[in-house]
Amino acid sequence: MPGFSAPEVAQRLASGLLSFPVTHFRDDLSFDEPAYRENIGWLGGFGAAGLFAAGGTGEFFSLTPDEVSTVVTAAVRETPADLPVIAPAGYGTATAVELAGAAERAGADGLLLLPPYLTEAPQEGLAAHVRAVCAATDLGVILYSRANAVFEDTTVARLADECPNLVGFKDGVGDIEKMTRLYTRLGDRLLYIGGLPTAETFALPYLELGVSTYSSAMFNFVPEFALRFHTAVRERDRAAVYRYLDEFVLPYCDIRNRRAGYAVSIVKAGMKVVGRPAGPVRGPLVDLDDAELAMLADLVAALPEGGRR
Repeated sequence: MPGFSAPEVAQRLASGLLSFPVTHFRDDLSFDEPAYRENIGWLGGFGAAGLFAAGGTGEFFSLTPDEVSTVVTAAVRETPADLPVIAPAGYGTATAVELAGAAERAGADGLLLLPPYLTEAPQEGLAAHVRAVCAATDLGVILYSRANAVFEDTTVARLADECPNLVGFKDGVGDIEKMTRLYTRLGDRLLYIGGLPTAETFALPYLELGVSTYSSAMFNFVPEFALRFHTAVRERDRAAVYRYLDEFVLPYCDIRNRRAGYAVSIVKAGMKVVGRPAGPVRGPLVDLDDAELAMLADLVAALPEGGRR
């Protein structure tokens, strides 16, 4: 049984910043479970509102279903009891249903339902996909709208009526009108999560659209800065938010934007910079080159925390 009911998961996640830890690999690209578990324990001490194991930043797309279950189980075992662990589900509907069952058996508290693999689908197909996963588990389900699975507000509203354990909507599109329509239609029925790459960039304007929290990849390696930024957003301290954007977040994005896939690669590079290496990224991603790594190191060193461990 999960430690949190579906409504409790949504309430807890809405209360603070969300952690999306990387997945540790050895040089041969096998899963480094001891290093991963040590890091989960370390991250658990910084006061995040939820931990999303093997998500996008955790390279879900490169893991086998068995590896996903292994990573989720490791996260559940190391995460403090008061911190909900959200597991991923994705690929085709049958695989997503299997992953949902495995997550529940592993003791996860909720599910992040990622877009189906490869193919485009109409709204009725996407809705059937969500219904099947919600019906397969008692866990609270958060659907992730992005790429080939962009949900219309009318579709989400029907699903919210039909699926009591659909508790959240994560936006990876950045369409302000879509978010306005969705929140206007559903209000507080769902938890809304900002899920664009480097979500800090959009956190302040999205707060006004009902998006109360966001996924922070940089929490992996500069957790104190990530929490300070989140506090400034919540307090609507515009001066502090824009200062942090100017000093760190936007220069960080400039490095991230140099190559496709760097939204994940730069996080593992950040781990290396602060002395908590998590190994290489798996293909089809590539790691930052030495010059880019040096640029990131300079950015981190300029923070008040100085990238300390």
